[in-house]
Amino acid sequence: MANWFCSVLLKSGLLLLVFVSSFALSPRGAEASEEMLSEEKPVIEPEVYRREIDASEIDTENFELTAFTGLMSVEDFGVNNIIGARLAFHITEGLFFEAGIGRTTTTKTSYERLSGSVELLTDDQRVLSYYNLSVGYNLLPGEAFLTRNLAFNTAFYLIGGIGNTTFAGDERYTINYGFGYRFLATDWLALHADVRNHVFDMELLGEKATTNNIEMSLGLSIFF
Repeated sequence: MANWFCSVLLKSGLLLLVFVSSFALSPRGAEASEEMLSEEKPVIEPEVYRREIDASEIDTENFELTAFTGLMSVEDFGVNNIIGARLAFHITEGLFFEAGIGRTTTTKTSYERLSGSVELLTDDQRVLSYYNLSVGYNLLPGEAFLTRNLAFNTAFYLIGGIGNTTFAGDERYTINYGFGYRFLATDWLALHADVRNHVFDMELLGEKATTNNIEMSLGLSIFF
C-alpha cells in the first residue's frame, strides 16, 4: 500500500512539473513572467536631471558689412584718425574673404616741423586712402561668458592680403596683415577689434624705403 501511494505521488509531481515547465516556456507564460518582473520596483530609483539648453541661433547669411574707425600710424607722418568699411564673405566657419577701404589725413613730417617753412606735400597729397583684398581665418572660435548663463560667440582671426595705397601723389602696391577679434552681440550684429600693418614703399626724399604703417580700429558689423 505504501509503495502504491509513493508511486502515485511521484507520478503526480512529474505531471505538475511538466505542466509548469510548458506554461513557463509558452508565449503567454513568458509574457506573464515579464509582467511580474516589470511590476517589481528597483530598490533605488535613479533621479535624472535634464538641463535645458538653448542652441545659439546665428544668422545663416554669409555676408558681413563692417564700418570701422580708429588710429593709423603712418611712418614719419604721425598718428591720425582713420575711417573705413569692410565687406566679408564667409566661405566656411573658419575661412572668409574680405574687401576693405580706408582713409586718413596725415600731419607734417618731423623734417617739415624742424625746418619751419618747408612743405613736402600739399593738403591733397597728405590724404592717404587704400583698398585691399584679404583672406582671413578664424583661428580660435569660442565663447565669452558675461554671466553664468549668458554667453556670446567669439572668434580670434588672422588676416592678410594685397592692395593699393594712394599717398603723397602716387599709388603704392601694399601688403597688409594682422589679426582681429570678433564678438557676436546678437545673431546679426558683431563688434570687431583689429590690428593691421600696411607695408608699402616710400621715396619721398629721394631714397626708397619700405614703411610699416600700423592701423588699430574698432568696428561694428551686420550680417545679411
